[in-house]
Amino acid sequence: MKKIVILTGATGGLGREFLKQLLKEEVDEVWSIARNSQKLLELQKEYGHKVIPVSADLSDIKGIQQIKELLQEKKPLVAYLINNAGSAKMGKYSDFSIEEIDRTVNLNCKAPVMLTQLCIPYMGKGSKILNISSASAFQPNPYINLYAASKAFGKNYSRALNVELEGTGITSMAVCPGWVDTELLPKEINGKKVRYPGLVTAERVVRQAIRDAKKGKDMSVCSLYVKCQHLNVKLLPQRLVMKIWMAGIGKYLGDN
Repeated sequence: MKKIVILTGATGGLGREFLKQLLKEEVDEVWSIARNSQKLLELQKEYGHKVIPVSADLSDIKGIQQIKELLQEKKPLVAYLINNAGSAKMGKYSDFSIEEIDRTVNLNCKAPVMLTQLCIPYMGKGSKILNISSASAFQPNPYINLYAASKAFGKNYSRALNVELEGTGITSMAVCPGWVDTELLPKEINGKKVRYPGLVTAERVVRQAIRDAKKGKDMSVCSLYVKCQHLNVKLLPQRLVMKIWMAGIGKYLGDN
């Protein structure tokens, strides 16, 4: 029985970093899942034969079914499930089409739950589920309201599932970074250079996440900045938290 990692969103900044670091673990394969088959083949070429490219669109139930069939065929031991794939479009509510809303909810909420449900029967003592959430899950955030709400879903699901898994040897953890220096972050908005307070590298987020997962934690927060943010939103009224947020992003909103 092969011991594997299942990694979604494998070709993005955080995904590539998870791939690099988890290849150092005692695993036989990393099933690297993303939509772009060419980028997946490039990953395999760069990181070697342990990388198994799986081209699938997880916002579509057909993509989930594809993973189900692979599991049934290969019957591996899933050591890590990293639910990293997600949609992170930022903007006013009116900027989103019905199709974009559907895709975001499917990818950020439904896909991680479905994949977790599929993988648990193939897990054993010491197996770990990491759902990539965000510091945005700590409070309501206008102008990224759909993203933040979907990440709150992921955080709460992960932590509650961890309680349900007690006694199985399997753990579930939400990874809640702040701003991460990847290609997802726009450098300019409405002609203004964007400043991201507390910006950290993907390498730091992933290193902390793997360390926290091995400790059995149910949430990983990788920097003092975000830990302080988490504390503040517990102490302050949410209306005030949103006003502080708006004061920080107001200059980027243009005519919105």
